[in-house]
Amino acid sequence: MRYYAAIPSPETSVWHVLGLPIRAYALCIVLGIVAGVLIMEFRLRKRGVAPWASLDMAVWAVPAGIIGARIYHVITSPGDYFGAGGGPVRALYIWEGGLGVWGAVAGGAFGAWLAARQLGLPLTVLLDAAAPGLPVSQAIGRVGNWFNNELYGGVTTLPWGLRVHDMDRANPGHATVIDGKAVTLPELYHPTFLYEALWCLGVAALVWFLDKRFRFGRGRAFAIYVMAYTVGRLWIEMMRTDEATHFFGVRLNVFTSIIVFLAGLAYFLMVKGPREYLVPVDAPETAPEAVEPSGVSQVDVSDPADARPATPRAYQVVSEPRFDEYQRTGVLPPAGPEVSTPAEEPVDEPAEEPVEETAGQPSAGQASSGQASSGQASSGQAKES
Repeated sequence: MRYYAAIPSPETSVWHVLGLPIRAYALCIVLGIVAGVLIMEFRLRKRGVAPWASLDMAVWAVPAGIIGARIYHVITSPGDYFGAGGGPVRALYIWEGGLGVWGAVAGGAFGAWLAARQLGLPLTVLLDAAAPGLPVSQAIGRVGNWFNNELYGGVTTLPWGLRVHDMDRANPGHATVIDGKAVTLPELYHPTFLYEALWCLGVAALVWFLDKRFRFGRGRAFAIYVMAYTVGRLWIEMMRTDEATHFFGVRLNVFTSIIVFLAGLAYFLMVKGPREYLVPVDAPETAPEAVEPSGVSQVDVSDPADARPATPRAYQVVSEPRFDEYQRTGVLPPAGPEVSTPAEEPVDEPAEEPVEETAGQPSAGQASSGQASSGQASSGQAKES
């Protein structure tokens, strides 16, 4: 059959520079990580976290995610390493490919938890900040599968069918060449890696929109990402034809998608709470005392924000009005009905019972008779934000 339209595939996925192999798959993963970290950095700053805390998080989460991804792949494809013709030591050859996204998410979450402890941040803040960036990272990483001529689906006659090369196992990273021409498989195939990349970009847009609209907190934006991604991964996984571990004739990743989706749904329904905003745990609650004027004329042109430490030793969770006031003045106003809690030990405090006022009896916010005849509050009384 002659095809008049098709998506081509690269003939080469590795280049050697000064004797070192530069792999397209690795470059795509690195670019994806950079994009995800930048998106998370932007969102963390909006919540009050010190600049470039995302890099501190990445130092922990990225290696843990890669290790987790490799472990998941080895566990779910044991025959490649422990079966006939396999070698256990090849499980360490991560450059040969083989990373499982579920292991990456689990390992990355564990690394983020370690980073959160080091930075004095709630883990849920990190996860919510990373939620839109993770699918963007995955979408960029999937381009590496295109270079590797892998992760495609069944045969198709659709205009966007993928032309796949027969890759030379004796020369990894290069297509088989006969008579000077790269060999391709006889049919066109569903570009499932492309389907997943586009789905991931849609997930990123969905999470961003819903989080902006409903202002999720307590890790619920991350739960939205988990649910939306697994829905797409479910149907894309069933289209793939590459080798995989099966249970009852169904690919293992299909079962994993269902289980992870249900876990994300349960978390989203059970956990409630407003968006978390952070300030340093030792944020000043009073303005600095005025300095006695001296004979020398001095003009203070510094911004109150400049006096804040660049990297606080820990953070506390506050309401949005208190956060906005702190960002504006550098002084944390007294708490209202909400109770701020340290980030290391978030606690749900019960709401205060309203005080019932009786006719003829002064309310709690009024001054007693004889103390404020003009209705003014005492000078020591703080105004609630």
